[in-house]
Amino acid sequence: MKPSPSSRRGRASREAELLVDLAEGLAHSGSRAEDEFWEPRLSEAVLGLIGQGDEGSLNAALDRLAERESRAYEELADAIEGIIESGESRHSRILRGDLSALQDSELLLFAAPLLVWSRLPVPTKTIDAAALQTLRTELLGQVFGAGAEVSLVNYLFSPDQLPETFLDTLELRQALAASMGSGQLGVDTQKLAEATQYLADQRYVLGLVRLPAGAPIFRWQDGMLSRDEVLAAWRKSAEKVAAEILPACAVELLLPRAYYVACREADRAARPFSVRASVAFLSTTLSIRPDQIKVVIAGCYSRQLEEYRLGFLVPEVEELVHGVVWPLLGSEDDMSDIGEQIEAALREAGIEDIEVLSARLPLEYCEDCGTPLYPNPDGELVHAELPEALDPSSRHLH
Repeated sequence: MKPSPSSRRGRASREAELLVDLAEGLAHSGSRAEDEFWEPRLSEAVLGLIGQGDEGSLNAALDRLAERESRAYEELADAIEGIIESGESRHSRILRGDLSALQDSELLLFAAPLLVWSRLPVPTKTIDAAALQTLRTELLGQVFGAGAEVSLVNYLFSPDQLPETFLDTLELRQALAASMGSGQLGVDTQKLAEATQYLADQRYVLGLVRLPAGAPIFRWQDGMLSRDEVLAAWRKSAEKVAAEILPACAVELLLPRAYYVACREADRAARPFSVRASVAFLSTTLSIRPDQIKVVIAGCYSRQLEEYRLGFLVPEVEELVHGVVWPLLGSEDDMSDIGEQIEAALREAGIEDIEVLSARLPLEYCEDCGTPLYPNPDGELVHAELPEALDPSSRHLH
């Protein structure tokens, strides 16, 4: 008998409550021995729901824990993300000559983020075979441990085009695992969302790495190199191919890491990068020095502080010429030192005239084009746009 909608909702509620109880048990654990009791039970419950395709219960549990502002939210999110982005496999591997044997391997979905800005639209595009091979070679040579194999998606993704759900992400990992023999996975670009255009944005190369079980996944794990040294080597080796993939763009490569943490780190790094990109753009476009630019900072609230918005003004132009959104991430709130971080990023970019508004401004957007409104010195939220006579590309700079 097919269950009624109400009975399905009841089951989802029970499944979500079980996840909440297990995650809170782990969060309140006081010892490693207790951790070892809760962790496998939480993983088993998450695996069961993923196997059933029940993403609703996973999200319901996360929503409940987010409302409680519990550390258990992080425990559950870590459990789900770990299961989605990593796995195990057994495959045949050539050992000596024609001699082959089955080998247990670990799989990890990873992202190699790039921060990009350009006076032209930042592209999302298919990566040609030669560039993809160069990226694979440099990842194997500079980032991953000995014995690694890598398969890459042949597309440069914008944040709008990344998998939307846990199950979508799992499907991508499984497709990449199946493509390991060829070393690349083709993507149907017709199924991808359209990328929103910003002056500065993130782009992502996605892939899967496979290594023998228990082997170091990343080069910094073997103790020979630090993360910073691996990042420096990756930037030096991949800089040329990144420039070929993204012509007429300023590009900053970030450290390739496990998928979810790489995306979070890219979101965090994109905030000061957007400030630097905006200052560089205005300086070169308007032929002015950074110290001639004035920036107004204001916190924008819904029920609570959601983001800071930065309005840029330049000499001889009365209206705002540009705006940047600095979103709050993770556990950040109005008690965090975000204001100091923004001011530090502005001063590092050469801005000296900074005004911080004390008023709590609403989270408002332009009714015509839907883009954010930015603060001016009078404490008003207004549209930010270069005057057409000064804008060489005549495009919005939101």
